[in-house]
Amino acid sequence: MKNRVCTLYRVSTDKQVDHNDKNQADIPMQRKACRAFCDKMGWTIVHEEQEEGVSGHKVRAENRDKLQIIKNLARQKKFDILLVFMFDRIGRIADETPFVVEWFVKQGIEVWSTQEGQQRFDSHTDKLTNYIRFWQADGESEKTSIRTKTALGQLVEAGGFKGGLAPYGYDLVKSGRFNKRKHELYKLVVNEAEAAVVRTIFEKYVHEGYGAQRIATYLNRQGYRARTGKMWHHATIRGIVCNLTYTGILRCGESRSQELPHLQIIEPELFETAQRIRTARANSAAQERHVPMNTRGKSLLSGNVYCGHCGARLALTTNGKSYPCKEEPHRVVKRVRYICYGKTRKQTDCNGQTGYTAHILDGIIDKLVRRIFERMKAIPKSEIVNLRYQEKMEERKCLLQSVRAEYTKAVSERDMLKVEVIKALRGESAFPKDLLGAMVTEAETRCRELQESMEAAQAAYDEGKTVLASLNAQYDEIISWSELYDTASIEAKKMIVSSLISRVDVYRGYKLHIEFTIDFEQFCRGLDFEAVAA
Repeated sequence: MKNRVCTLYRVSTDKQVDHNDKNQADIPMQRKACRAFCDKMGWTIVHEEQEEGVSGHKVRAENRDKLQIIKNLARQKKFDILLVFMFDRIGRIADETPFVVEWFVKQGIEVWSTQEGQQRFDSHTDKLTNYIRFWQADGESEKTSIRTKTALGQLVEAGGFKGGLAPYGYDLVKSGRFNKRKHELYKLVVNEAEAAVVRTIFEKYVHEGYGAQRIATYLNRQGYRARTGKMWHHATIRGIVCNLTYTGILRCGESRSQELPHLQIIEPELFETAQRIRTARANSAAQERHVPMNTRGKSLLSGNVYCGHCGARLALTTNGKSYPCKEEPHRVVKRVRYICYGKTRKQTDCNGQTGYTAHILDGIIDKLVRRIFERMKAIPKSEIVNLRYQEKMEERKCLLQSVRAEYTKAVSERDMLKVEVIKALRGESAFPKDLLGAMVTEAETRCRELQESMEAAQAAYDEGKTVLASLNAQYDEIISWSELYDTASIEAKKMIVSSLISRVDVYRGYKLHIEFTIDFEQFCRGLDFEAVAA
């Protein structure tokens, strides 16, 4: 009698794996059940394979090394019976696993489960039953995944910690609450020493324009170390900058908790600014970028200054030589210039200057920024904000009226076409029914699109209070920059300038054309820039 057995044990996650006294991975429950079943049947186990942390729902058969080993042994006739604890250990993919099982049977291998007996393919009913079994297993796997995600999402929405390691800046402490398995749950609390480092990271990133690598270098030179005791790495800094938890909001997939003040390390506005900077610095935004990729060096402009004659970006350079400073003869300085990259590399047909002395161009921008701040502070906040608010609301009102008029016209045209269809059915219309039908369908689609646009425009118009609050916040931020600017470091000044100015085009004789950022431009229309720039 054929009784040579090959067994396969599998668990979906590493957490389900036990380890023996030699720290070797083991799946004891399935192993014991299979060995007991073989003893009962009088079979001999000649080979065992186990898969740790392999999902039978996600990983297809060709990518499962242990299953491929068993298939090779089957081709060599090394065993007669494939035994598993339950058939879903072979897999849970409805459109694949039944045919994997059938493949073994066609090789002359019996396929058995300790819980479900032998899997046969003697009849059409056997094949159908086999397919249904694995279809159910596939569905159960999906439902388990959905239940897990839903449970974690609900836990996070209720302000609970989903599990895992505490993010840097927090500690895990016992909460006094227990789950269904009688395991005590943990909660997050702020670690003040680490939280101070997190605040430093965001301050450097947002207000001084430091990149992740530069922040890591700064922290390491200051003697700070990561939680592991090792040097800071730029990848860790990037992870911190992207972590919403520091605003006091827990996240799990699409689920979000309410803002939890006891977990807030930084203000949400600071986090949002960091995300805007991160996006602006991305390679995909390189052609439009006006946020400095870094704030090293003493130049005021970076990434947002261009040659007015050919449009090429101006790059900073120095010839390495030093010269006596005119104001302080005992001090030597290097000559730093903005040069036209297109002209120096002969990539453009540029008839402008090759370069512009950095301190002259920066001086013009610095003077302009200071005068703008002075003029803004001289005008009452209510006057500037209310004027911008009225303009924005007027724009939204005009949009709503325009879309509403288009919608009314489209509905009228659709109704006229429907009347014509009725005439066509009576034989009273000169238009073919097929043509009218197509035109009505197109008109219906147009009406739906315009209705959606009208609803969006109405919602935008109804958000008046949100608009006013946003304008107030933006104005306060700009005024705070004006108060900070005089005493700010060059890094902070560079970030302020990049937040105000999106593009500077420089022409011969240091003539400038300046484009302000959208957020800042809305406050500038009431200012006399010719007077400011004079």
